[in-house]
Amino acid sequence: MREAIILVGGKGTRLRPLTNHTPKPLLGVAGTSFIRHQVAKLMDAGVDHLVFATSYLAALFQDEFRDFAGLEISYAVEEVPLGTGGAIRNAGKLLRGGPDDPVLILNGDILSGVDLRDVVRRHEARGADVTLHLTRVADPRAFGLVPTAEGGRVRAFLEKPKTAAECVTDQINAGCYVFRRSVLDAIPDDREVSVEQETFPALVAGGGLVYGHTTDDYWRDLGTPLAFVHGSADLITGTATSPLVGPPAEALVHPTATVHASAQVTGGSTVGPYAVIGAGSVVHRSIVGERVTVEPGVGIHESVVDHDSVIGAGSTLRETVVGCHSHIGAHNELPPQLRLACGIRIPAGGVRVTGTATACLTAHRVTGEQ
Repeated sequence: MREAIILVGGKGTRLRPLTNHTPKPLLGVAGTSFIRHQVAKLMDAGVDHLVFATSYLAALFQDEFRDFAGLEISYAVEEVPLGTGGAIRNAGKLLRGGPDDPVLILNGDILSGVDLRDVVRRHEARGADVTLHLTRVADPRAFGLVPTAEGGRVRAFLEKPKTAAECVTDQINAGCYVFRRSVLDAIPDDREVSVEQETFPALVAGGGLVYGHTTDDYWRDLGTPLAFVHGSADLITGTATSPLVGPPAEALVHPTATVHASAQVTGGSTVGPYAVIGAGSVVHRSIVGERVTVEPGVGIHESVVDHDSVIGAGSTLRETVVGCHSHIGAHNELPPQLRLACGIRIPAGGVRVTGTATACLTAHRVTGEQ
């Protein structure tokens, strides 16, 4: 039996309002929930027993996989915050393997092209206690660093560097691990534990066999709105791969959606069930949810429009998140990084980056009037 754990307990605060009602791993990416892409990848790697380490809106994961076939799924619910290490230990109580068996562990918000079978194979060949998938980033200052010695053995786990001199490597933790089961079982289960700040450094300091497997495979953390839409688009265009996504395409449009012949849906965009894209509208590298109405002449770029919303004619969205059941009136220009709460209503022309020549309807006193 090959077993795995997926860490899915986070609240996904950086993706609000999308995560107000849906855990981050259950958000739609390239036509299905993101977690299903991860499950399919684990199944391809030979996993036949999976444990979800849940906390936030935990029951929704059981709803998502109620009738799922292909592997056995167990659910470990984190009643109080346990940190990454505590969540792994809590989920580990449901594993069935022996003390030396490998356990694959994935963060629930990482889209990666790494070969999971290869990671496990290297772990077993080295007799490692823990093997981490590492990736290289152009600017490591936003991440903790993981320098390795020749042969891949991890030398240290370093905090986020504050200066260029502290950037001793461009390697970071990519959110995929293989644990020896006995090492996982040794994590304390009576308090909050961080694997990055406690478990891994303690293993290295104690002479444990901790190895990094560094690759240049596709990797993206889907924790921010822009990264989220880019990850979905990359799956559709073939930049990233999933067993659940077909050949590379410009867009993924649900069969029940209606797209006007003069509209353009490009860049790996998705258009959900029963959505309507009006004449002359452009949807580029974006996610348009179920039952969304996009009126004529709209431009949606690198944005997410959640279900049951309306985008009024002539409006423009760039790097914007629109919560569900919202109504954006005609001729609005929504600036980048804007996140609109669920159910919000913006009147026609209410938000514009450029000026408007529309006359003011409010009566004003003339200058100098007594």
